[in-house]
Amino acid sequence: MSDALAAGPSATLSPRSSPTADRARPLALGRWLLLVAALVVGIVAVGGITRLTESGVSITEWKPVTGTLPPLSEAAWQAEFDAYRQTPQYLQVNGPAGMTLATYKFIYFWEWVHRLIARLIGTVLVLVTGWFWLRGQIPAGYKPRLLALIALIGLQGAIGWWMVQSGIVNDVRVSHFRLATHLLTALLTLGGLVWTALDLFAAARGEPPHRLTGFGLLALGTLALQLFMGALVAGMRAGHVASDWPLMQGEAFPEGVDWSRGALHAALNDPFLTHFDHRWFAWVVVAVLVVTGRKLRRIGARPVSVAVHSAFGVQVLLGIATVMSGIALWLAVLHQLCGALLVAATTWGAHALGRRAGGPA
Repeated sequence: MSDALAAGPSATLSPRSSPTADRARPLALGRWLLLVAALVVGIVAVGGITRLTESGVSITEWKPVTGTLPPLSEAAWQAEFDAYRQTPQYLQVNGPAGMTLATYKFIYFWEWVHRLIARLIGTVLVLVTGWFWLRGQIPAGYKPRLLALIALIGLQGAIGWWMVQSGIVNDVRVSHFRLATHLLTALLTLGGLVWTALDLFAAARGEPPHRLTGFGLLALGTLALQLFMGALVAGMRAGHVASDWPLMQGEAFPEGVDWSRGALHAALNDPFLTHFDHRWFAWVVVAVLVVTGRKLRRIGARPVSVAVHSAFGVQVLLGIATVMSGIALWLAVLHQLCGALLVAATTWGAHALGRRAGGPA
């Protein structure tokens, strides 16, 4: 009689409890989370198109279920257009410019696609979590993380509507603070998805979850501040105040900054100053990420270092090109897309720096 049979049924490994199957579960779940992360990167890019085409307030109601379908008749289209014609954006900008129903359909399309992808992201994450949960294939400690990610995506939808409301009721454009909140929540979700996926891949290798080191926090924090300033620039259309680089309107420091309400108010609300700050704080981020890359190389994570350097290098070049082009739509969208990829790469780098979780720093 073999040793396994002599030990009884509990010694026989079923395919579901085999070491190979145990490794496959976190790997499969991690891959699904990376797919959701890719969808988040996509929605960030589409969000850029929505902003640049002034499409954000084209849909004046939030219908999480019935809003999945666009208007299916001319009467339905006309009803949507009539609702949009009550907004400040139409009354003050697009109406006087002679917007037609056909033009309205174009901006409606981008906002509808943006909301459709958002629904897809939430649906995929809920279904994937439910599938692995019901099969008992979520590793210990990961259920709260997945629920938190689902909650973040739900919160993001609510923030998106909160942002849109500011353009429907208050102004010809959405609040730049609400836009910044919307973008940063999306990028926080992206970072959470990538970090959790990487931890699951580590679990498949028999490693504990990685910790966030002090330097990793510094890298992510400086990048978050730069992205916040970039969102303010986007929300205020501050990219248009200067199309030269490195000077602004031929000056090292732009003229026209309104200091009347204090430096902090100007930094958050003046288009000249926010544009200037976003330009030059970028080099602080670059310096931090260069050091991050060196640290990654020292621990043998060269591919991660290459990813971080490539992302921030392309991002800087796209930022300069976007300004000098007069904010060409395709360059501005690529700049926003690369910003999301930079978040993913920096998260990867911060995760790799914390690879010795549970041990000495």
